[in-house]
Amino acid sequence: MNSRQFFLSFFVFIITSHFVHAQVDKKDAYLNEPIDSTLAKAIQLNEILIDRTQNKADAESIKRFQILQRRVYKVYPYAKIGAERLVLLNKGLSTLKTNSERKKYFKIIENYLSNEFEQQLKNLSRKDGQILVKLIYRQTGSSTFDLIKNLKSGWKAFWSNNTAKLFDINLKTKYEPLVVNEDYLIETILVRAFQNGILVNQDAAIPIDYPEVAAF
Repeated sequence: MNSRQFFLSFFVFIITSHFVHAQVDKKDAYLNEPIDSTLAKAIQLNEILIDRTQNKADAESIKRFQILQRRVYKVYPYAKIGAERLVLLNKGLSTLKTNSERKKYFKIIENYLSNEFEQQLKNLSRKDGQILVKLIYRQTGSSTFDLIKNLKSGWKAFWSNNTAKLFDINLKTKYEPLVVNEDYLIETILVRAFQNGILVNQDAAIPIDYPEVAAF
């Protein structure tokens, strides 16, 4: 099964049936570059500042940051729900003994999630999907690829039948706020949003060393 099938199938079950309108946003490409030593000093966890050096960030940098912030606000709730659903999934599976019971369980969950989330997720862009994969890692401690791989083999047939519109993204992507510029910015956005009550806090599955992040 290729990465496109993995991605769709995972979110069909964990969140919904499919994403559409996947569009490449080239202006976001810079976000995946390694953290620059100057830029690394530009963000504080308690107060988001685009520039901590002598010169203030230019209007374009601020605009890019605001776009990223909107994306994080948009997809974080789905990552949070995904993590919660995984807990329920594992708990539910532990009580089922036969393949027949599991198939019925899968179908009930799929229908519920599709009805609840499909319409909202139809408007996610490719870049939104990329950020969602990173936040899934933050909230679960595993990449989307590993989450799929580690589920029971009985799911493989179910996933292979889902071939709707898909994102071209790396399912093995991790969330590394101490290494990747975009992740660094995402974490500051999340902390600020949690503090201001904009987003509901759900601790990262792998504890984040905030003093170390702030020291950059």
